[in-house]
Amino acid sequence: MKYELTFLVKEEIEAKNVKELIESCKGKVTKEDKWGEKTLAYTIKKNHTALFYNFQIEIDKKSVLELKNKLNLNEKILRYLLLVRE
Repeated sequence: MKYELTFLVKEEIEAKNVKELIESCKGKVTKEDKWGEKTLAYTIKKNHTALFYNFQIEIDKKSVLELKNKLNLNEKILRYLLLVRE
């Protein structure tokens, strides 16, 4: 299935780590977009700015739960949103 993952991180190296995390869950990143550093409307984990990324990924339904658990456990990711693409 195709998904869209948008996430906020503090450091650029974390985007590479997220990509490796997706690949470790048997997923594949088909498109990467870096939206750049933006000022947040409110502080998240004591951060006023964050780097925004958008990945389009292909991963099977069973691996999505594993990916979500790993994303939740990663403290370097400030926020993320995982949506199904049609």
